[in-house]
Amino acid sequence: MVPVVAVALIDTAGLVLMQRRRLGGAHGGLWEFPGGKVEAFETPAAALIREISEELGVVLAADHLCPLTFATDPCQPHVVLLYTCRSWSGEVQCLEGEEIAWLAPKALTSLSMPPLDVPLAKAVQALLQFL
Repeated sequence: MVPVVAVALIDTAGLVLMQRRRLGGAHGGLWEFPGGKVEAFETPAAALIREISEELGVVLAADHLCPLTFATDPCQPHVVLLYTCRSWSGEVQCLEGEEIAWLAPKALTSLSMPPLDVPLAKAVQALLQFL
């Protein structure tokens, strides 16, 4: 099993950041929560902090990461651990994806996304349904 970490960045207006995968790669053009694989020497939080710095150019603090849910598929070797984060340092930039967008929670499940991101999006919607 390959652990993958992802984050739902939530701004002060309750919008959620989504990232569109680069065209031409695996799941190219699909929307996802930003993140990536956990290296053998890393904790999930450390991996997420590294990945978000590389992908979005912002700094996350481990104590601002809140585990929300996970997704797995018996036909895939990955498990995706989703965190939420409402506070970070720096301005979000699209450094590795095709594009990024801040979306209302209700819009998340209307996006074309990799299969494991669908239940994650539903969990974020459930968390933010009363905002």
